[in-house]
Amino acid sequence: MTPPPLSIWVVSDGRAGIQNQALGLAEAVQRLTPAEIDIKHVRWRPAFDRWPSGMKTLAMLAQGSFDPRTVDVWPDLWIATGRATLPLSAKVGDWSDGRTFTVQTQDPRWRNTAYDLIVAPAHDGLSGDNVFEIVGSPHRITPQALAQAAPAFAERIGALPHPRVAVMIGGRSKAFDLPPGHAADLADRIRTAIQTANGSLLLTFSRRTPEAAQAVMIERLSDLPGWIWDGTGDNPLFAMLDAADHILVTEDSANMAAEAASTGKPVHILPMVALKPPGKFARLHADLAAHGAARPFDGRLDAWSAAPLNETERAARAVLEAMRAR
Repeated sequence: MTPPPLSIWVVSDGRAGIQNQALGLAEAVQRLTPAEIDIKHVRWRPAFDRWPSGMKTLAMLAQGSFDPRTVDVWPDLWIATGRATLPLSAKVGDWSDGRTFTVQTQDPRWRNTAYDLIVAPAHDGLSGDNVFEIVGSPHRITPQALAQAAPAFAERIGALPHPRVAVMIGGRSKAFDLPPGHAADLADRIRTAIQTANGSLLLTFSRRTPEAAQAVMIERLSDLPGWIWDGTGDNPLFAMLDAADHILVTEDSANMAAEAASTGKPVHILPMVALKPPGKFARLHADLAAHGAARPFDGRLDAWSAAPLNETERAARAVLEAMRAR
């Protein structure tokens, strides 16, 4: 008899950038073996959201949150990402009587031995018997996903001249900032490179991009051939990456860099204003450079080739191997 599909729960607080790590890994597992994926959102009442994971109880869950007390049958595989999930992930093995294999992405920084497997970015420097390191973070980008997204935006992108330059701008974080003056300088450098190459621009901002930085970049880049997405309507990022000949990514986001490197297209790293030593980000960019995927942006659109970085699938294979071994 054919075994039933693997049941996978993807667990996060629901924010896209967080959820997509767990979902991307789950989808990669699903590409390797029949599986059914369910998405669960864990949210805590505001008064308790920032409490340490060890102090949280199920009574503190917000209304509408996934609640383990309602579970009759636990999944084969639990894949979770983010701080909000930790109080649950650490107990799933007990709640399921050992049936469920628990995977946590990122460095949990709390009870790291409580999970069957941690899929951690190599640049975090995490070690342990249950740690599997990858370059960057898991994500949902595959050649098929990009190609499937392209037709919906073909009318907007299809006629743009080559080279098409996808630009992914991040923003303020604990390690980096993007003040207006620096944003203006980046915009001028991007503008010069695209004009010199007679190319076009495909620009997206993140939720962290300061409004003043967005405004100055839009002002300086809006007359180039291309598309600056204003955040309304369906997100065109996958279609932009599919159409791009070059990808420019600010150095503040490990997720964006890993996603860009998975395309196999030249990835140029844009500098930000550092608020502290770059540390793990420098290690990530060194890993991407060693792979041949990324280089610092030097104001030119030099082309090179590199094998697409397929770390999400490598992690998925590790998950299935660890499940079989257990």
